[in-house]
Amino acid sequence: MQAARALPAFGRGLAPLGDPLICRTSDSGEQAKGPPRHIRFAYNGTGICTAAVPVALHRGYFARYNIDVEFLQLAGNTDQMLQALATDKADAGSSMLLNWLKPLEQGIDVKLTTGLHGGCTRLFAAKESSVKDIKSLKGKTIGVSSISGPPRNFFAILLSDNGLDPQTDVQWREFPADLLLVALQRGEVDAIADSDPNAWLTERRGNGSIVEIASNLSGDYADLSCCTLGVRSSLWAADPAAVAALTHAIRDAAHHVAEQPDDAAEVFSKYTPKVAVADLAAVLRSHTHSHHPAGEALRREVVKITGDLKRASIIKPGTDPVKLARRVVVDIAA
Repeated sequence: MQAARALPAFGRGLAPLGDPLICRTSDSGEQAKGPPRHIRFAYNGTGICTAAVPVALHRGYFARYNIDVEFLQLAGNTDQMLQALATDKADAGSSMLLNWLKPLEQGIDVKLTTGLHGGCTRLFAAKESSVKDIKSLKGKTIGVSSISGPPRNFFAILLSDNGLDPQTDVQWREFPADLLLVALQRGEVDAIADSDPNAWLTERRGNGSIVEIASNLSGDYADLSCCTLGVRSSLWAADPAAVAALTHAIRDAAHHVAEQPDDAAEVFSKYTPKVAVADLAAVLRSHTHSHHPAGEALRREVVKITGDLKRASIIKPGTDPVKLARRVVVDIAA
């Protein structure tokens, strides 16, 4: 049985990297009987936040749950992934929760099954600058790689939490991710925000000249999810067992990432060959890959984050966070 197919960009039929290292099993019981369930997984292979996905492929978790996963390469953003799920071009996908909630509010028909981890979004300022904390950003300019991306959305929340209006008390400027550090060093912006692995590597490239002011492990977010797993609603309606199997496989793989970050980094390095394995492992250690809530626990997190996005003027004032969470989060254990 072929447990999964590799991303086209990295060679279909890529052999698994060594023997499966199953470090834990979920409470979902034995492997499903019968032919493997085929799942089309939208995956761009660049975000270390979703390292659990290739780990599930290369360390045998999909095979254990009798899932035949085909990776569909998407070069675009989260909106493209969600559109692929909503239009039956893909069955599942994973990326940052902050980027899912606005399209879900607007009616994209996708269900969330689990969180994957916390952490991976960081805010930096020059070490010698006057920016020492979130409050000192008033009147300053923040560089981001996307005005609608998760770093901008998250730090808009932190600004709001600290009494600043993210629309009027700061300015946001967009730069290519690899030029954010240059913009900060040239004084074109006062702070920069980005996601890993680029955020972590940017700090390394700064050689001590920049400092981390905050991250999405700050405050209340230390115990919340950064990334999520979603499936097309029609798959959930037609085959909840397949969705549960996929979710358990990836949650087991996330636990593997938490317990064996060096091995997980080795797996992920095949998708990001320009970054040293030791650096990837350090990034993974800085995240909370043992945190992967599902069911009611995930609903509570969605309620919290949706409410925060409302306060930051990203989610509409009339949206009910509880109703949204009940609509979009499904319970694989029900």
